[in-house]
Amino acid sequence: MKLKDLDIIVTAPPAPGWGGRYWILVKVTTDDGIVGWGECYASSVGPEAMRAVIEDVFNRHMRGESAENIELMFRRAYSSGFTQRPDLTVMGAFSGLEIACWDILGKARERPVWALLGGRINDRIRAYTYLYPLPHHGLDAFWTSPEMAAEAALDCVNRGYTAVKFDPAGPYTMRGGHMPGMRDISQSVAFCKAIREAVGDQADLLFGTHGQFTTAGAIRLGQALEPYSPLWFEEPIPPDAVEEMAKVARAVRIPVATGERLTTKAEFAPVLRSGAATILQPALGRAGGIWEMKKVAAMAEAYNAQMAPHLYAGPVEWAANIHLAASIPNLLMCETIETRFHDQLIKGSIRVEGGFITPPEAPGLGIEVDEGLARAHPYTGDGLHLQMRDAPCDYEQGNNFEGGAPAPRD
Repeated sequence: MKLKDLDIIVTAPPAPGWGGRYWILVKVTTDDGIVGWGECYASSVGPEAMRAVIEDVFNRHMRGESAENIELMFRRAYSSGFTQRPDLTVMGAFSGLEIACWDILGKARERPVWALLGGRINDRIRAYTYLYPLPHHGLDAFWTSPEMAAEAALDCVNRGYTAVKFDPAGPYTMRGGHMPGMRDISQSVAFCKAIREAVGDQADLLFGTHGQFTTAGAIRLGQALEPYSPLWFEEPIPPDAVEEMAKVARAVRIPVATGERLTTKAEFAPVLRSGAATILQPALGRAGGIWEMKKVAAMAEAYNAQMAPHLYAGPVEWAANIHLAASIPNLLMCETIETRFHDQLIKGSIRVEGGFITPPEAPGLGIEVDEGLARAHPYTGDGLHLQMRDAPCDYEQGNNFEGGAPAPRD
C-alpha cells in the first residue's frame, strides 16, 4: 500500500461559482491499485504554481511511503527546508494529499474514515450555509439588500437549516484591517434585524467577516450587532493578530470564531491559549489534513471550545470535514455549499437532508468522484481561488462587495 502515482485536476465550478474560482483535486494511487482522493485548499499562488508545489511535496516526502505513515509524512513536510514551522502553501499541498491517504486507508480496510479516527460520536451533523441569491434575486443587488437576505434565510429554514451565514460588512482589502464606515455598520445591523425577524428563533445567525477590521473597528461593529444575538462573529480582524482578536472577544458579547486561514496546531494553539476564539473553523484542505485537525479538536476540547469546519471549496474537502466532524465530541456544525456541480462531482454520495448530514458508511471518504466531469471543466482563468481587492473601504459611496470570488456573469 505504498504511494505510487499522483494526478492533479484543477476544476472550475460553473456559474454561479460558489466555492471559489477553482478547486484543486488530487488523485493518489498506491502500488496495489487503491485510489484515494483529496482536495488542496491553497490559494496563495496560482493553480499552476500550486501544481508544482503539490508534485514536489508528494515526490519529496510521500512517494514510496506507506499510506499508513501519515504522522511521518506530516513531519517531513512540516520540517522541510529546515523550517519546522507552518507554511500555508506547503501545508495546503500536504493537506489534500493527506486526505487522499485517509481515503486509501479506509478503502483498504473497507471502513469509512470516521471509523479509523476513533469511531462515530455524531450520527447527524448540523449543517449551515451562506445566504446565496434565490433565482429571482439580482446578483448585483443581493449583497446589500437586507430584504433579499431575509427571504433567502427563510428559504434555508424551510429546507431544514438551523443556521445561516452572511457577510454584509464591506470589503476584504489587502490594506489590512480598516475602521468600518457608518454605512457598513448600519447595513450590518439592518441585515441582522431583517433576518432575525424572518427566521425568529428557528435559526442561528452567523455573522461573517474575513479579517476586515481594526481591533477598535471590530469592537464597534460587534457591539452594534449584539441585540440580535448572532451565534458567532467570524474572524473580525486579520488572523495573525491573536492577542488583538482576544481583545475583541473580551469586548463583544458574541462568540468569536476563526480558523479558515490558519494551518497546523502551531497556529491554532495560541488562539485557544489567548481566548481569542471559542469556535475554530479549520479548512481541512489547508490546515494540515484530517489527523492534524483531530489533534486541534482535542486541544479545543480541553479549552471548552468547539469545532465548525469551514468550506469554501469543493465536495472532496467537504467529505473530509464530515468524517472529522463525525468523530469529535466538541462539534458545533459544518459549513456546506449546495450547488448542482458540488452534488454531481461526487455523484450525490453525500447530501444535506433537512439541514443535517449523515456520515457515509461507504469505505474511505465515502464518495465517488466523477473524474470525467472534473476534467471537463478545467480552470482557464488567471485569478486566484479567492482574492482581496486593492481599493480601500469606500466611506463616501458605501460598499457593495461580493467577496473574494464574485459570481461570473454568463
